[in-house]
Amino acid sequence: MSRAYVVGNVTIRDAEKWAQYVAEVPATLTPWGGEILLRGRQAALLAGQAPHRNLVVLSFPDLDSINRWYASAAYQALIPLRDDAATVDLAAYEA
Repeated sequence: MSRAYVVGNVTIRDAEKWAQYVAEVPATLTPWGGEILLRGRQAALLAGQAPHRNLVVLSFPDLDSINRWYASAAYQALIPLRDDAATVDLAAYEA
């Protein structure tokens, strides 16, 4: 069965606001079958360039679930907090 993923590359600017955002995101994932697979900080750069030092990987049942999660009122309400706290590049992938 295929899955879909959101990969976020992150540069945190305000640790307190980021912590608040991180605490509130999981509740927005549940209705869409989403889960956090990884939150991490870069340990070493092995090749290429990586302008962001932090990474998050979310897993969803399918691309439609990602789109519904991202467009949901619950997640949309968190975007201003996210954008105040960090620079975030998000991309969706199908596997």
